[in-house]
Amino acid sequence: MVVKFEGQDRRQAKLDKVLAEYGFKTLEDARDLCLSKGIDVDAIVKGIQPIAFENASWAYTLGAAIAIKKGAKTAADAASDIGIGLQAFCVPGSVGDQRSVGLGHGNLAAMLLRE
Repeated sequence: MVVKFEGQDRRQAKLDKVLAEYGFKTLEDARDLCLSKGIDVDAIVKGIQPIAFENASWAYTLGAAIAIKKGAKTAADAASDIGIGLQAFCVPGSVGDQRSVGLGHGNLAAMLLRE
């Protein structure tokens, strides 16, 4: 399977850094880790939002795989880790990247889960 998503050319260098940081060679490796734990992130994302862009599914997949790799023990910890995957998909230099929107979403979810 060849992974394709919107704006891939603008995102790939940043993604490659994050993938390597967490011990993945490809997004497929991240997906395979999730699937090995019984988590089909793409099915979950598309089940909630059938018109979701491919990069949304891959961002959540990467985040879930990071949470697994880091050994997240609570939903709040996993939410923060998922935010890392979301941030990795922000286009470098964009407003979302500058304002750390992906990390913010993960941290907000974590905060709500802790409350």
